[in-house]
Amino acid sequence: MLKVGIIGGGGYTAGELIRILQYHPEVEISFVQSVSQAGKYVHETHDDLVGECDLKFSAELSTDVDALFLCMGHGQSPAFMAQNNIPDEVAVIDLGNDYRLDDTWVYGLPELNRAAIQQSKRIANPGCFATAIQLGLLPLALKGLLSAEVHINAITGSTGAGQAPSPNTHFSWRANNLSVYKAFNHQHLAEIRRSLVQAQTNFVGDLNFIPLRGDFTRGIFATLYLDCDLNETELQVLYSQTYAAEPFTFVTTANPHLKQVVNTNKCLVHVEKHGNKVFIISAIDNLTKGASGQAVQNLNLIFGLPEKTGLNLKSLAF
Repeated sequence: MLKVGIIGGGGYTAGELIRILQYHPEVEISFVQSVSQAGKYVHETHDDLVGECDLKFSAELSTDVDALFLCMGHGQSPAFMAQNNIPDEVAVIDLGNDYRLDDTWVYGLPELNRAAIQQSKRIANPGCFATAIQLGLLPLALKGLLSAEVHINAITGSTGAGQAPSPNTHFSWRANNLSVYKAFNHQHLAEIRRSLVQAQTNFVGDLNFIPLRGDFTRGIFATLYLDCDLNETELQVLYSQTYAAEPFTFVTTANPHLKQVVNTNKCLVHVEKHGNKVFIISAIDNLTKGASGQAVQNLNLIFGLPEKTGLNLKSLAF
């Protein structure tokens, strides 16, 4: 059994991680650290775990584990790593954004960096918007076909904003509402561009990204379009071949919807051709494939386990 610890256990991504790891056949959760919640039962904070988890939050860190998941707020991981002597042999998977542009950490998008993930013990888990958008564009980039600007519209559930309440996340504001935020300037753009340039070194096009806050809790539904000379049949073949061996990314010829991926580690990708434009839909759950599920996928890769171990999750469907 792999022994794992979770740092920053009170938030949404940590709660999702605990839910997944509770039923992972090769993992034992050694501790869940949270200074603010120390001494409380985990199910007092993550109350869907009543009857499922008898752990208590700890204030202390132990390095007597095989892996640590960092689920702290953005900006906190470098201080944690500097203040704690984490042995090199302990795998660290950071769900924050601090190391996603750091060459000393491997960017944990398995569809792009699987081999490097398998050889590393320091993994920067991708952002949720970034995961959906990159998986929509990666087949084109790997073939050098990103030759123009890309237009992106993506809507996310309220859990993407984290658990701390704010004026634009509480129910009375978010319900029956829709809004744009960080248009053309979202923080995930840097990691998206970095991966696209890794796949296609000559890509210099603009990424015109309009993020939206949605009136739902979980999921990301991204639509993208750009100029492309391939016809629809060629695009279908390209996308199907790119993802044929992927355990979680699936190309569908049917028009996808969000409930197909909520509560799963799947990404559904759909591609069409309209005139000279290729139109792409990419849908994920922001808390699973966009965060905690992908983190467990990376854990499996690091330790040589079948990639789907602990991640055979069913969508809500309706």
